[in-house]
Amino acid sequence: MTSNELIFQSTDLAQRRTEFLHAARSGMARLRDKDGTSLVMLPEQQLHLLEELRKWSSVHLRLERMLRRPDFRPTVQNLGDLAWLRVFDCEDLREFAAELNEALVAADSDNSTMPLDGCLKAWRTTARQLEDPLRRSVLLDKGLDLVDAERPE
Repeated sequence: MTSNELIFQSTDLAQRRTEFLHAARSGMARLRDKDGTSLVMLPEQQLHLLEELRKWSSVHLRLERMLRRPDFRPTVQNLGDLAWLRVFDCEDLREFAAELNEALVAADSDNSTMPLDGCLKAWRTTARQLEDPLRRSVLLDKGLDLVDAERPE
């Protein structure tokens, strides 16, 4: 019987607490309460990962639905808690949704929020830069004629 199949009883907490804690540290410990309620103990980092995957998967699905609407325009009102994305056009939002999907798959596969955190940080940083009109014009000006600077003597 693996530790995931083993179900402890509430009375086991006094007699087998070391085994229960070992199972929890190893990934998950199941406990059946006296009233039949099933409880689970797992490392906090694992819970955080599950919460982030749930939250951002929901956000991803909602954004994908919005982007499928032909009349969709990225405004503060229709983006809601994603209002920080308002500086992007629909094409950029589709790119964000694709990258978010990849980050979710990688985070789940790696059992870590790092890919997701990195994706969100990069997009938020870009959004902050685009909010400044001067930076926006420099970043988005396709006809900008840049030349190499010479090293000062």
